[in-house]
Amino acid sequence: MELTLKGISKEAIQGAIELAQLYRYLNEPSETESICRDILAVDKHHQLAIRLLGLSLTEQFTGRATDRHRDAERVFRRLTDPYEQLYYLGLLHERQAKALLEAGKSTVMVAALLREALKRFEEAEKIRPVGNDESILRWNRCVRLIQSRPELEWSPTDDKNHR
Repeated sequence: MELTLKGISKEAIQGAIELAQLYRYLNEPSETESICRDILAVDKHHQLAIRLLGLSLTEQFTGRATDRHRDAERVFRRLTDPYEQLYYLGLLHERQAKALLEAGKSTVMVAALLREALKRFEEAEKIRPVGNDESILRWNRCVRLIQSRPELEWSPTDDKNHR
């Protein structure tokens, strides 16, 4: 028996999306990733599959060098909506920072990633759809994280130097 991937039909995409979301809720990001890759093999522009794939990659971050940050960034850059692209790139940086923080890595690197996340969330806020304050909620979470961790050594001058 030859080991080759099998393709799904276009008619199965909706059911596959529902299954991918279920695996996300069950905290099985590698299962979600696999399903999204199958969907994208059939429809490479499927925006929900792209979003779910990027999220599944960020949910696998551990703070190690093997984390696939660049893969997640490439995936999120495939989102066609400018707001979503900014928002999810911000989320990517936030999750990368949190993983590094949990792994005990350099707080300088963590602060730089959180700064980048805040920048993306701020840009997304400016173009967000009416009634969508997700970028503000993420901004607030990052600020609370920074405020709760004095070792991040955040100061107002840092913001001026990184704009």
